[in-house]
Amino acid sequence: MQSNSYQPQQSGQSEKKNRARMLISCPDRPGIVAAVSHFLYEHGANIVQSDQYTMDPEGGMFFIRFEFDLADLDKELPVLQEDFARVADRFDMKWHTFRASRKKRLAIFVSKEDHCLLELLWQWQAGDLDAEIAMVVSNHDDMRALVESFGIPYHHIPVTPDTKAEVEKKHLEIVSDKADLIVLARYMQIIPPKFIEQYPNRIINIHHSFLPAFVGGKPYAQAYKRGVKIIGATAHYVTEELDGGPIIEQDVQRVSHRDNVEDLKRIGRTIERVVLARAVKWHIEDRVLVHQNKTVVFN
Repeated sequence: MQSNSYQPQQSGQSEKKNRARMLISCPDRPGIVAAVSHFLYEHGANIVQSDQYTMDPEGGMFFIRFEFDLADLDKELPVLQEDFARVADRFDMKWHTFRASRKKRLAIFVSKEDHCLLELLWQWQAGDLDAEIAMVVSNHDDMRALVESFGIPYHHIPVTPDTKAEVEKKHLEIVSDKADLIVLARYMQIIPPKFIEQYPNRIINIHHSFLPAFVGGKPYAQAYKRGVKIIGATAHYVTEELDGGPIIEQDVQRVSHRDNVEDLKRIGRTIERVVLARAVKWHIEDRVLVHQNKTVVFN
């Protein structure tokens, strides 16, 4: 493998050494914030950020995200996790804790269009995307030189109608135990159900329209024919329902009758790259909670 000539900038790593995050979802009722806050205080944790949201105070779901510092985190976090189970049982909580210093490993899947991949690489290089890019996987070999110039492994796995089952097996072998998140950066292939089962709510796709609208082929041509006045992009988790998974982020830009199909594509590419990068950043910073087919994003 080529040596990495582009080392991402490091920022705030010493600050994150003893920092953890806790995500909680549970039925809403009085006392949740007080109970969790007091628990963290009793275990010597210092809360540095807190976000919360309720769908309905009368019987709805409640969501909360804590960031906290805890001295000697490696030793103390397992104790905290074991003790918190009693609080979680009391409030019927689904909860997860994460070490802020542990970078999530990304496997980026891409086809021929490079704009979303480039945005992720640039943000990673600048230190704005606090992750490890473990690999790039593509059904084309076009971007090998670009990716390997960053010192990132590049896997070229062509896909044909006759090799889909074999390709699925190769993909699972490549990413198994090496990736925490799969990012589809304009990867123009359907993700098989078995792959989705292995990474529930851990595959992010960028869709080239503001869902739900103009699904299927040639979305910008469809938009042009309809004379749309805004175009957009949607980042969402992948489920077995095509383009129907929980939406993480969307954005739009105004256009006019003066914009032709190529103009719409150019504008759309900019929106796509920004929306995907935001969604990936929020996921790796543990800011997204999924409930049914919706997300709560504490950004």
